[in-house]
Amino acid sequence: MTTPFLIRPIEPRDDSAIAAIIRAVMPEFGADGEGFAIHDAEVDAMYAAYTRPRCAYFVVEMETGTPSVAGSPGVVGGGGVAPLEHGDPDVCELRKMYFLPQARGIGAGGAMMVRCLDAARALGFKRCYLETLTGMDAAQALYRKHGFTPICAPMGNTGHHGCDRWFIRDL
Repeated sequence: MTTPFLIRPIEPRDDSAIAAIIRAVMPEFGADGEGFAIHDAEVDAMYAAYTRPRCAYFVVEMETGTPSVAGSPGVVGGGGVAPLEHGDPDVCELRKMYFLPQARGIGAGGAMMVRCLDAARALGFKRCYLETLTGMDAAQALYRKHGFTPICAPMGNTGHHGCDRWFIRDL
């Protein structure tokens, strides 16, 4: 059985599509105000941001003809890892993992999680941290399924003070 999607490393042509996805999905969950990743400078230049050392970002692409957003045809989601800002150098952060509705419920989230965690291990990280918020229930179920456990307070200094749920897992 083949999957209806492909996960591949981000390319420069994907920047506008990923920015549009982030800006479409985050408000869906109330994450569009101050203190959320939607306002990070890297949103408009994801390829450059994730080609830095110890960073990786991947996009989910579906068959041609799949409705997407501006930029790369068929790009319907993405996710990546990068060092935790102002944190332990052995800890990475799962970052900007968002999917348009047509990429949800088809296994893309689980496949992206595996791809990101494998990349984190290959980049030498020992633990993976993430931030989310109340109401992102499907995402939190995915995190728990992949071995993340809740913690009581944020780590590092991501600037995402709008998030109210934090998770970590050993790699």
